[in-house]
Amino acid sequence: MIAKACKCTNYSKNGKSRKGEQRFVCKDCNRRWTEDRIKPIGDMRVDLSKAALAIQLLVEGSSVRATSRITGLHQATISDLILTVGENCERFLSNTIKDVKADFVEADEIWSFVGCKERVRKLRGYGGEMGDSWTFIAIERKTKLVLAHHIADRSGDAAEAFMKKLKNATTGRFQLTTDGWQGYQYSVPMTFLHDVDFAQLIKTYDKEQETVRYSPAKIRSIEKVARFGNPDMEMVSTSFVENFNLQLRMGLRRFTRLTNAFSKSLDHHTAMQNIFIAAYNFARKHGTLKMSPGMASGLTDSVWSIEKLLIAAAQ
Repeated sequence: MIAKACKCTNYSKNGKSRKGEQRFVCKDCNRRWTEDRIKPIGDMRVDLSKAALAIQLLVEGSSVRATSRITGLHQATISDLILTVGENCERFLSNTIKDVKADFVEADEIWSFVGCKERVRKLRGYGGEMGDSWTFIAIERKTKLVLAHHIADRSGDAAEAFMKKLKNATTGRFQLTTDGWQGYQYSVPMTFLHDVDFAQLIKTYDKEQETVRYSPAKIRSIEKVARFGNPDMEMVSTSFVENFNLQLRMGLRRFTRLTNAFSKSLDHHTAMQNIFIAAYNFARKHGTLKMSPGMASGLTDSVWSIEKLLIAAAQ
């Protein structure tokens, strides 16, 4: 639990109030508070430990139906829980990952869809909340911290909004590497001005695929292009952000291709990604770092449990 007054994680139990509510005290600033001031899952009448278990299952690749069978929670309850926790995690990430010192940042996009694919959306005349969805992701190479993410279409406006989030999350000058998508060529210099060394890793593919369904064409060549500033060309890479894309596709069931587990609403699609990234940053030990990305970045001093993450995000 993080104290509302001081945002501290160094706390302990401190007896109970007159109403029998558990009281806590911050060991650093000696402020006290009771658990009734914090509502990690809003007004939902679900035990916090069971809610944490449901979220843990969801970020480990379980579907809503499988999570319902394991926890005993109704599917509608889990859907409401996703929206509540997802909104909290979005606010938490925005407030916590701010002015972080970064050296090498990699950015990329990952494709998914909501309700149906873009071709079907246009054919049936559905609104903009259906169809293809792109998630822009920026990760710090050394700490593996996801600095910013943005869910939208793959457009210049989306790239500009994504870069603004990245700028708010970082401080100082750093090197940024993206793929060869032209949307970055304008949004990066316009957002960071002279505070970034920007390069692109451009991959050229064969025109034809050997198989049609979800198999990328073979890479013919890879070119590193310096776009802005003075980037170190030996450090131009998108390997780490592409590895995170793999974790995202493997960890969220709604990203799994050729199933009926895809997102049916944009709100749930966005909320679940907020939860996954918050859990990745603070509640998961990275295999290489042997600590969470939040610890490697100095944002926390321990790997959090999902229950602790839910409480922290509710502040």
